[in-house]
Amino acid sequence: MPNDHSEHIAVIEQFARLDLKRHQRTGIPEAVFAEGKTDEQVIAALRTLAGKSGVALATRVSEECAKALDHALKATFSIVHNRVGRTVVVQRPGFTVQPTGGKIALLAAGTSDIPVAEEAKVSAEITGCEVLSFYDVGIAGIHRLTEPLKQALDHDVSAFVVVAGMEGALPSVIRGLVPVPVIGVPTSTGYGYGGKGEAALMSMLQSCAPGLTVVNIDNGFGAGATAALIANQTIQARHRTA
Repeated sequence: MPNDHSEHIAVIEQFARLDLKRHQRTGIPEAVFAEGKTDEQVIAALRTLAGKSGVALATRVSEECAKALDHALKATFSIVHNRVGRTVVVQRPGFTVQPTGGKIALLAAGTSDIPVAEEAKVSAEITGCEVLSFYDVGIAGIHRLTEPLKQALDHDVSAFVVVAGMEGALPSVIRGLVPVPVIGVPTSTGYGYGGKGEAALMSMLQSCAPGLTVVNIDNGFGAGATAALIANQTIQARHRTA
């Protein structure tokens, strides 16, 4: 593997054109979707992104790819694995993600929804956003929502990410109880018909609770990044008017 930065760029340009200024331009950094890529492609992309920007995120990382990343990059970069969420964060030595002051709440209906929720969490945290997480709070035991909602609102969160499979009802319930945007994430968990996430997706899209926005099935990255964008823009607006 090349060790000169210009050679790294040359390798990357054989298969990708990295958007190195996406974070500055859009508020959301470019992430590497590892599924469908070779280990070598993921390694090259993360090495270049982290070397240039200080930090880089990969999602949908298999165990085999995670081991390859460790072997190739651990001598040069700090590597943080979230094996539940299948994410890897690569950081340049001495670099830290600066907290923005933005806050979001993250709720998962069931334990089976936690992997998608963890992807959302890491995706928000890499932007500097604080994430308050509450898991296994689905509508089958709706009394479990009382304390998480109180904690989240007491912490003045700017958005909720709500992850749910089965019939996907939890985001609508949350949206009917809180005064901030809710992002629903349908997951591919459940039995039989609709068990690949279609039922949850349709339920969320058909919600009668205005202010609920829905991302695609299992798209934790998209939900976490969007919620963080809302939270970070909110805190910036407060600072401008203070």
